[in-house]
Amino acid sequence: MDELFEKLYGEYFDRVYSFLFNMTRDADLSEDLTQETFFQAFVSFHRFEGKCEIFTWLASIAKHTYYKYLRKRRLGFHAIDITELENYLLDDDLSHNPADACMQKDMRQTVSGFVGRLSDKYRDVVLLRIYADMPFSQVAAALGITENSAKVIFFRAKKMLSEDLKHELTV
Repeated sequence: MDELFEKLYGEYFDRVYSFLFNMTRDADLSEDLTQETFFQAFVSFHRFEGKCEIFTWLASIAKHTYYKYLRKRRLGFHAIDITELENYLLDDDLSHNPADACMQKDMRQTVSGFVGRLSDKYRDVVLLRIYADMPFSQVAAALGITENSAKVIFFRAKKMLSEDLKHELTV
């Protein structure tokens, strides 16, 4: 078992770390949370039923590990700076024109703030779909919902974000 788990650790460490880093934007915290994720996975490996891909299972553990970390510090997800989504929601290439670059940065921060205000159900799907670059089947498995539900929730979240953005730009 130890040898098998070492292989899994070697194969998935970078993806789990990247997933957590995209949420936290803190290298040390991401390293700690990744280690805790693999510890929790090792302890509960006997319960893994193989109904989803290994990474989906690990990402689910990582997400719960991060949420547990936030709860311990009495922080809600809304209190976290959600600007880390900017690289995934909008084009990361800032214009060489300072005025355009400033406008793009403001837009990314606005969209990131809107994502941070989504309810847990919508935010979880958006985070897994965007941060972990998971297909809908894996998002569904990680959250214990159907693939169709994951698609519908993601579509509705995008619609809410679009409406929020439209409202922000017309005010």
